[in-house]
This record gives sequence, structure tokens and C-alpha cells, in this order.
Amino acid sequence: MKHWPFKVVSDGGKPKIQVEYKGENKTFSPEEISSMVLVKMKEIAEAYLGHKVSKAVITVPAYFNDSQRQATKDAGVIAGLNVLRIINEPTAAAIAYGLDKKGRSGERNVLIFDLGGGTFDVSILTIDDGIFEVKATAGDTHLGGEDFDNR
Repeated sequence: MKHWPFKVVSDGGKPKIQVEYKGENKTFSPEEISSMVLVKMKEIAEAYLGHKVSKAVITVPAYFNDSQRQATKDAGVIAGLNVLRIINEPTAAAIAYGLDKKGRSGERNVLIFDLGGGTFDVSILTIDDGIFEVKATAGDTHLGGEDFDNR
């Protein structure tokens, strides 16, 4: 934390991020920081689509716990979005690849590798009649493309 351009402080036992902005100290919750990112993404989507965006489905890493998922949903609300659903990134990858519509019926097990810029995750999903269930997930939060670049 020594090299970060901000301070992490405690506010009633909860972490807050303290930054200096225009010579003044400002403190933000993690949800507020996330909401700033979502506001920017909302603006980009609106510019591309040519109309307002009010609803969102937000993806999170499969290893997020319930409180992290709720914090992500709260960030969406702060950003002015109606968060329809929070889904796991491996599920989103499977949907994007069309694994729910590949013309096969019956229960299937799917292995998803998610090699990101800073993390590596592996998830096993069961897909049955359009329903995705994460059976297991594992990974390394300190292994990703950036780590390969640095070696």
C-alpha cells in the first residue's frame, strides 16, 4: 500500500479510499469507486447505442462471495442502473460462446478457463435446459497475462 496514490482508511470498521482532489481530501467507499467506473461504462454504452441505458447485467468473478456481489449490485444502483442480475464471469463466457444454444439437449458439464490480465480462473459449469450452475471454481488471483508479460 506504500506505493499507491491513495490511502486506505477505516470508517467505522469499513474500508474507505482517501484521495487528494483539487487540494482537498475526499473519501470514497469501494462501492462509490466501482460506481464511478460503471457510470463511465454507462456513458460509453449510451454514446454507442444512441439512447439512454437504465438496466444492466453485471458480471463478477466466480469466487466473489455474497457480500462482494451485493456491493457490486449497490455500485450499480449508485451509478443509476437497475441491476437485473449479477452473474459469474464463467457463465457470461459460456453464454457469449453460445454454449446454451449449441443444439444439444440434456445436461452437459463444461470447463471454462478464464485467463485475464491479472488473474487465472477455472470453473466447471453444468448446463441443462438453459440453466447454468457453477459446480466448482478455483484460480490464482496473482497469475494472468500481465504476469506472463513481466517474466
